Amino acid sequence: MNKVEQMLGLAQRARKIITGEEFVIKAIRQGQVRLVILAEDASPNTRKKVMDKCSSYHVPCETYGDRCTLGAALGKEQRVVIGVTDVGFAARLTQLIHQ
Repeated sequence: MNKVEQMLGLAQRARKIITGEEFVIKAIRQGQVRLVILAEDASPNTRKKVMDKCSSYHVPCETYGDRCTLGAALGKEQRVVIGVTDVGFAARLTQLIHQ
């Protein structure tokens, strides 16, 4: 497990993570999400829907890992879309993803 996955696990335990396409899109509309992480193997339809919503609401969107990796980092099954609701976690995750 690398640092990005460890940070995702920590954010999950702190209840600063929203998972699932519809829940994340709803949270983006409500202004709760500070960062969206998409799995690299997300379907083109999901990718377009989430990225369009992120761009229209000015929410940064990063691509990282596959659905199994993201799910394992959160202690759940496969996850394709993750929304981070905390500014600090979002900034640190962005920094770690770009290293």
